[in-house]
Amino acid sequence: MRGIFDRLYKRSNSLAHLLQSACHRATLSLFFFLMIGGFLAAPAYATGVYEMPIVSAGEPTWVIDKSEVISRLNEGALSNTLEELAKKTGNEVRLVTFRRLDYGETATSFAKGLFKTWYPTPEAQANQTLLVIDTLTNTTGIVTGETVKSIMPDEIADSVASETVMVPLREDNKYNQAFLDASVRLATVLSGEPDPGPPVVEDKVQVAGTFTTAEETDTKNSTIWVVVLLIVATVVPMATYWFYQSYSGG
Repeated sequence: MRGIFDRLYKRSNSLAHLLQSACHRATLSLFFFLMIGGFLAAPAYATGVYEMPIVSAGEPTWVIDKSEVISRLNEGALSNTLEELAKKTGNEVRLVTFRRLDYGETATSFAKGLFKTWYPTPEAQANQTLLVIDTLTNTTGIVTGETVKSIMPDEIADSVASETVMVPLREDNKYNQAFLDASVRLATVLSGEPDPGPPVVEDKVQVAGTFTTAEETDTKNSTIWVVVLLIVATVVPMATYWFYQSYSGG
């Protein structure tokens, strides 16, 4: 009998060892799978200059929406505005969105790198304006060519990126509105017309009303109760005394 129990005990130990080994191998396999998957997927989240499509001066590509934050309707409106500007003045504006940059990259450095990649010579750069938005951090970058700078100084270009674009983004990530406002201002200035300036931000000041607040109501109610109690405390003893005197006299 004891021999049977010994054999059962040994078999159970062997089975437990096999199960433990299988679980260990499965855990290691899952760990390596996750590591490899993470290494392969990580670069896909970041955007580098050389991952963008190539656009050359004169090419009718005006909007590259890698983040997919611009509606088709507004993308068409932006393209029409910028194409008309290019035909009318020769000044070309391109708008780019992307989500997350390579480590150490900023929206400004990305814009400069992309600008040089798309327009490698001073002649190709002269009439170009590039405006980019990193939709992960809502940061912007803008670069302009030398001919553009004579029409639109860097102060106005920086204002477009830091004010015209950023006001709608601060409100509620309104990317469509941000690009529409930017395209209108850029087209106006690059057409030689006066700069309309950045959007006016109105302070939401709360106007004092004549309505009674809850605290005021509570205070008034408390005052009324105090007055009533004082009256009761004064009148009741007097009435009692008067009643007593009248009853005694009768």
